[in-house]
Amino acid sequence: MRQLFTILILFFITQHNFAQSTILVNEEPEITNLMDRFTTINQTTYTVEGWRIQLLATTDRSKVESAKRQFQTLYPNIFVDWTHSKPYYKLRAGAYGSKLEATRMLYVMKKDYPTAYPAKDDTIRPIDLLN
Repeated sequence: MRQLFTILILFFITQHNFAQSTILVNEEPEITNLMDRFTTINQTTYTVEGWRIQLLATTDRSKVESAKRQFQTLYPNIFVDWTHSKPYYKLRAGAYGSKLEATRMLYVMKKDYPTAYPAKDDTIRPIDLLN
């Protein structure tokens, strides 16, 4: 549907006489309703499914906190945090929309974290995927 909207916009732009100062877009009411619904759903969605790279799982909290500090030193531009899922503390990095994206970054991290692997995560905020 988004492609249809983009095509319509491009069509109206190419048909536009550039000597005029305004562009008038005539949109079907169904398209307007659909885009409004799409926007509302996206605004109310707080988390999405995605992938992170699991660096460590341990029962020792101090170990995971130490590993987090080390990771932040090595990769300062990548988000990293730990979660607690009894009995394990899990250190996970990044936020990726697909396993392929996570695997690409994993390839870079493997030299420092040879046991790391991509892990599915359904608690990713949509804004994290943009960063």
